[in-house]
Amino acid sequence: MKHNGRTTRAAVFGGLLLMGTALSAPVQAETMLGALAKAYAANPSLNAQRATLRATDENMPQALSGYRPTVNASGSTALTRTETRIPGQETTKTLYPSSLGLQIDQNIFDGNRTRNSVRAAESQILSGREQLRNTEQGILLNSVASYMDVLRDTAVLNLQRNNVEVLEEQLRQTQDRFSVGEVTRTDVAQSEAQLASSRAQESLAEANLRTSISIYRQYIGETPRKLGPGVPAERHLPKSLEQAIRVGLAEHPAIIAALHGVDVAEFQVKVVESALYPQLGVSAGVSRNWDASGTAKSVVTSGTIVGQLRIPIYEGGLVYSQTRQAKEQAGQQRLQVDITRDQVQQAVVSAWANLEASKQRITAAQAAVAANEIALSGTREEAKVGQRTTLDVLNAQQTLLSSRVSLVTAQRDRIVASYEVLNAIGRLSAETLGLKVARYDSKRHFEQVKGKWIGTTTPDGR
Repeated sequence: MKHNGRTTRAAVFGGLLLMGTALSAPVQAETMLGALAKAYAANPSLNAQRATLRATDENMPQALSGYRPTVNASGSTALTRTETRIPGQETTKTLYPSSLGLQIDQNIFDGNRTRNSVRAAESQILSGREQLRNTEQGILLNSVASYMDVLRDTAVLNLQRNNVEVLEEQLRQTQDRFSVGEVTRTDVAQSEAQLASSRAQESLAEANLRTSISIYRQYIGETPRKLGPGVPAERHLPKSLEQAIRVGLAEHPAIIAALHGVDVAEFQVKVVESALYPQLGVSAGVSRNWDASGTAKSVVTSGTIVGQLRIPIYEGGLVYSQTRQAKEQAGQQRLQVDITRDQVQQAVVSAWANLEASKQRITAAQAAVAANEIALSGTREEAKVGQRTTLDVLNAQQTLLSSRVSLVTAQRDRIVASYEVLNAIGRLSAETLGLKVARYDSKRHFEQVKGKWIGTTTPDGR
């Protein structure tokens, strides 16, 4: 029994060290930061959000098109056959009237519709960048949790397997003592029941580990092999809760995205209102017609330049209603900023409390493990002289197992909670963590497309 006890303690401490920072991971082991770098580079959800932002970037050239001319070419051809019959005379004429034309339309003033559309597009793009940053935070946080879940569930499975080994030895010894009359059949039955229950817990631990591995694969993109120790993020955190709240309210991407959303809504009000203002434009065209005058081989060339001024008088109330609607939507967006601020503050407070509580749980669990190890050792010694029953030994063994599992869970929770705080204040990023991976530059695609006048090929060649 003592030998098995030492085996169990060695296994649990080996599992706990997986989640510590004092022991270096093997050379071939995957590190937490390495796994996060893989998630940053290849997670499908994150790449989908990047594609969404690239699509949003196209709002800028679309808005800028209002400043640019539109050019249209036209052409037509026909067959005309005319037969004339006069007494004593009959004539037949066949013509092929054709024409080609080119027209250019240029906006001069559109009630500032284009100007405000450009400003709205810019705000949409800035908001999209913050939404991407928020998505990046969520993916990294989920990746941290999946990484730590694999470590936790691996350690718990090792604990359960060692517990089964200990209980199997306990059962063998109880059966031997029953054979010589030292214990009763009841003691044997109690050992058998505890072993069966432990095997069930081992099966549950295996199932939990398989689930954690599948979630890890979902976020990281590959099946975990050997994982190094978890790395807490506490060195990146503010020193106090009050400072964390200030940072979160100032830097969280969800709040910044909502503020840009207010700008978009306010510019949209002006875009709608532009329909109530005068519109001024100019059109120029040139055309050439063949066989159009009724005389074969005739050619007529003409050119025009037309200035157009449109002054709206009454639009049936449509534009007025649309303007009021846009103003209400802008008001709703301002309220959304306040809602987002409250959500961020609540998330910071909650995450900070979880981090502090996890630290206390670790201290309590460590004390419980130490005390339960002493209690188990004493119970076994007392059982040898008949002062304790087999059931007492079994209960002490399970109490120690429970405290060790609690310690493993608390260590996992502390590391994840530190990243939850970093996420809540808006600083969970590849830059903050120092991930060794090529950073995604959200401005690069925008610079590539904002000034494009023509072309359907995307910058990556599609």
